[in-house]
Amino acid sequence: MFTGLVQGKGRITARSGSTLEIRPDVPVNAPEYGESIAVNGCCLTLERVTDNVLIFHTMEESLRRTNLGILPVGSTVNLERALRLGDRLGGHIVQGHVDTAAEVLAQGRLPDGDYLLKIALDKQFAPLVVEKGGIAIDGVSLTVTEAAREHFCVRLIPVTRHETALEERLPGTKVNLEFDVLGRYILRMLELQQQPDARDSGITLETLQEAGFL
Repeated sequence: MFTGLVQGKGRITARSGSTLEIRPDVPVNAPEYGESIAVNGCCLTLERVTDNVLIFHTMEESLRRTNLGILPVGSTVNLERALRLGDRLGGHIVQGHVDTAAEVLAQGRLPDGDYLLKIALDKQFAPLVVEKGGIAIDGVSLTVTEAAREHFCVRLIPVTRHETALEERLPGTKVNLEFDVLGRYILRMLELQQQPDARDSGITLETLQEAGFL
C-alpha cells in the first residue's frame, strides 16, 4: 500500500530480461530484502542492493502493462517505499497495481505558474476518471481537473514537477496510470449486475449508495 507521495527519484542503470536495476538519487535508508517499493507507481519486490543500486525482478505482466518495459536505460523513475501503519496518508490510497500506460498529449506552463499535463485515455477507462477525483500518474497522487472521454488533465505545482520524474514526461512518452480503487470495484459490480445471472445478487445502485460507494 502506498500514498502517491513520491519519496525520491532514481535512474534505470541496467535491465536484463526480468531484472531491473535502479540507482536512487539519495541512498535508501536501511533497505530490507523483500520489501515493496513503488517504481513509477508499480509495486516491485526488492531482491537485493549492490553499491546503492536497487535490484528488482519484474514479471512479464508488469513490463507489458507499464512503462517500465519501454523506458530506456538512463530514464528517471519515481520511488516510494510502502506505507507503514501510523504514517500520514497525505495523498490517496495507491495499491501499486498499474492499470495501463497512456500517452502524454501535452505538458506546458500555465499563466498562474502551474503546469498542465494532458494524457490520452482509452475509452474503456473513461468511467474511472472523474473531475476532482484522485489518480496516480507514474506513482504520483494527483487530482483530475478535466475529465473527457478520450483524455484527462491534471495540474502540477512546480515542486511536484521538479521533484518527480513527471518533468521528463513530454508529449509522446507514456506514463503509468492507477485509477481509484473504489471506482474499480464499483464499475466491476455494476458490470456484473448487468449480466442475466446477476438478477438475484441484491446489488443495485440504491444498495451501493446506501453503503456509501456512490
